[in-house]
Amino acid sequence: MAEQLKFLYSKSYIEKLAFDIKKNYDNFDPKAFVNSIFDTSWRNLELKQRMRHIAITLNKYLPLSYKKQLEILKEVKKDFTGLEAMIFQDFVEVFGLDDFDESMKALEVFTQDASSEFAIRQFILKYEEQTMNQMKIWAKSKNEHLRRLSSEGCRPRLPWAISLPLFKQNPTKALEIIELLKNDKSLYVRKSVANNLNDISKDNPQLVIKFVKENLGSTKELDWICKHASRTLLKKGDKQILELFNFDKSHHINLIDFCYDKSVKIDENLSFSFEINSDENIGNIRVEYVIYYLKSNNIHNKKVFMISQNEIKSSSKKFTKKQSFKNMTTRKHYLGKHFIAILINGEEILKEEFYLNDTSN
Repeated sequence: MAEQLKFLYSKSYIEKLAFDIKKNYDNFDPKAFVNSIFDTSWRNLELKQRMRHIAITLNKYLPLSYKKQLEILKEVKKDFTGLEAMIFQDFVEVFGLDDFDESMKALEVFTQDASSEFAIRQFILKYEEQTMNQMKIWAKSKNEHLRRLSSEGCRPRLPWAISLPLFKQNPTKALEIIELLKNDKSLYVRKSVANNLNDISKDNPQLVIKFVKENLGSTKELDWICKHASRTLLKKGDKQILELFNFDKSHHINLIDFCYDKSVKIDENLSFSFEINSDENIGNIRVEYVIYYLKSNNIHNKKVFMISQNEIKSSSKKFTKKQSFKNMTTRKHYLGKHFIAILINGEEILKEEFYLNDTSN
């Protein structure tokens, strides 16, 4: 089992952080700092709570002006990258909201190899116009980290982050950033653009459909953005988006020989297979399966999974798949009747029931 992310902030990490701060600030007390980090609350804190605890403790042990604190932290940040470095952005998010200019300069530094996407959102909420103007400047930067930040930071529904309610309602300002970046040479940036559009599609699907209509077929890079941006709409079987990607023609396809486990136990796999065929080449096709999970309230929750999404240049194709029913922190399974269905180009072709049983039976 992979180690939980919160354990990135280990004792050796905190000691290294303290050592680096001491090198840049003589009055810093590394021993007291480390002891304050590992207080009685530490064990029960999750990842972002640990980030915040470190940021607050840093402020306590750096009794200086905000600008002086940032000068020290910018030097210390040079030895940290990735997720473990995001405590620096968190410091800005907590203590920099009253100093826009210094905070923007700091986030420019801290976003290098450790994105400032979470921290910038508090500034969007407090200084929307000013922050979005800054992000337009970053969108034109030669530095791909800044260009990505300008897109990732204004995603309406960025995972793990506070949402941007006004952008969920009206994403015009996010779309202005997207227009500046949609032809970016960096895949790192283009992925963020596609993810931003996918976020927008959840609240404003017609705006993303419009974007796809206007940009699909321009370049292979923009085609990729359009496809990746449409993944939620494709999963929902949106007829307009299916048609734009030529996934709207499935009347000539037959589904045969569907075999599946009619009973499966907790911690086991549901296995199933089927074949699709046609009198002609199958062509452009999107094949998915759906599990209708039984929930604690006896309602079934629909979850769609991808099988294949490409052009099939033959008249038949067989698929064999399995779905795990192992309990996880993100999904608990309930005993009883479930359903499995097969979707072809967004259309549910068949639906069958199966039963989930206890391993003790």
